Amino acid sequence: MPSRLNSAVTSLPRAYPGPGGAVAVLRAGEAVVRHAWGYANAERRLPFTPATLFRLCSITKQFTCAVLLDLFPDLTVLDADLRAHLPNLQQSPPTALQLCHNQSGLRDYWAVAMLHGALAESPFADAEAARVIAGTRTLHFSPGAQYSYVNQNFRLLSEVLEYRTGRSFAELLRARIFDRAGLASAVLAADTRALPDGTEGYEGTQTTGFRPAENRIIWTGDAGLGASLDDMIAWERHIDATRDDPTSLYSRLTAPVTFADGTPSPYGFGLNRGTEFGRAYTGHGGALRGWRSHRMYLPAERISVVVMFNHMSDAREAALDVLAAALDIDRPQPPEPKPIPDWAGAWINPETSLSARIDTFPDQQLRLRYGHFSERLDLQADGTATSPTGTRLRPTSHGLAMERPQENTRALLQRRAGASMQDVAGRYHCDELDADLTVVDAGGALYGGFSGFLGQGRMESLDPIGADLWTLPCPRALDHTPPGDWTLAVQRDIGAIDVGCWLARRLPYRRMS
Repeated sequence: MPSRLNSAVTSLPRAYPGPGGAVAVLRAGEAVVRHAWGYANAERRLPFTPATLFRLCSITKQFTCAVLLDLFPDLTVLDADLRAHLPNLQQSPPTALQLCHNQSGLRDYWAVAMLHGALAESPFADAEAARVIAGTRTLHFSPGAQYSYVNQNFRLLSEVLEYRTGRSFAELLRARIFDRAGLASAVLAADTRALPDGTEGYEGTQTTGFRPAENRIIWTGDAGLGASLDDMIAWERHIDATRDDPTSLYSRLTAPVTFADGTPSPYGFGLNRGTEFGRAYTGHGGALRGWRSHRMYLPAERISVVVMFNHMSDAREAALDVLAAALDIDRPQPPEPKPIPDWAGAWINPETSLSARIDTFPDQQLRLRYGHFSERLDLQADGTATSPTGTRLRPTSHGLAMERPQENTRALLQRRAGASMQDVAGRYHCDELDADLTVVDAGGALYGGFSGFLGQGRMESLDPIGADLWTLPCPRALDHTPPGDWTLAVQRDIGAIDVGCWLARRLPYRRMS
């Protein structure tokens, strides 16, 4: 192993501290790094080894699509089955292919569950999932028009596979993928409370200490796969061995994808397509509270990197550290912070009723809070700001133009300057969800909370960010990544509040009291 790569690998436990982890690097199908450290279960003193089972979470999605393509080359035969899972949908339903590409227009069910009052540690199994999904009445964009990350797209696909074949999803994974690619110990570990070998996921930090993360979710085709580092090495070997076969599963999974208007899409069949350090890659990450993982494959260089943590450190950043070392290059330094532009502040997208907040990170680099994650922006000489993912902000005389080519969206944001008035306390009801939002003036401070068939959610302090524009934080959720702050856009003329986040946009709540 080259010294630079050896240094990157041995530094991971210190750079990304936690109970345990594992890393692999493959070049031309051969493992040049196969390394694990720490503990899979600190309380039981079980060591983390390359054979330790691990929750891959959303890395599961590519395997779901692989089974799908292997069994049904023509995915249109499944479209009618999908429609049956959405009995209350009042619009044209998405197709199976649009689900594979996260172009369905469905709102993510983990986000919607929070609107139904789910608590972070509450049980969420098949019955709860089916009720949330079946309750869908509208889409937040036309299928095929845009990209939005939606976990239940892949849950629905796995359920349709079971219905069509009469076999469990676990059996299909084993017969169609695991046995063929040599993933000897991989399993469908749908119940997130425990793994068969006792591996535990942890929350916390070196400063606060680590504690076992409590999860009570049942996952299937969206995130249910358990696999070891050795299993993932087998998967990467299979990918490289079949790289020149256009009919191979991974070749089909990584085929070019477009939106309905023909614009290329960077996501398809459960995989991101992009560039890192100027090299094309395909890959995906996975996360649940207590678990983080990331894998990527660079076809031109024939290099694979896999990183697994049973804690909450950033596995993607760790994978990039290792990849840079494998390529024998330095990671680019972040640009120097520039003065905050005069168009920073609170804006709203009138098409989605989502807020867009522009300020700075603690290191003073420009920050945009709009999508699922905060984005770093670099201010350009022409007065625009751009992010590595392609987002571009451009001030105009009519508002702030926002382009997000990775989602195939463009919008003209409107500024929401001024103070938010405190007179919005009351109970609001969403007819689509049959769920409530309660806003309370508690001693001069506004608090809000959601409730529905899953219970009563926490009351959180509302943050006034502009005229009739508030955010309701969601710091913890069923999934690892909370849906982000909920935008509460007050519509005074009709006595309502539009509620939404990037994962679940523009749900109207009318005032009841």
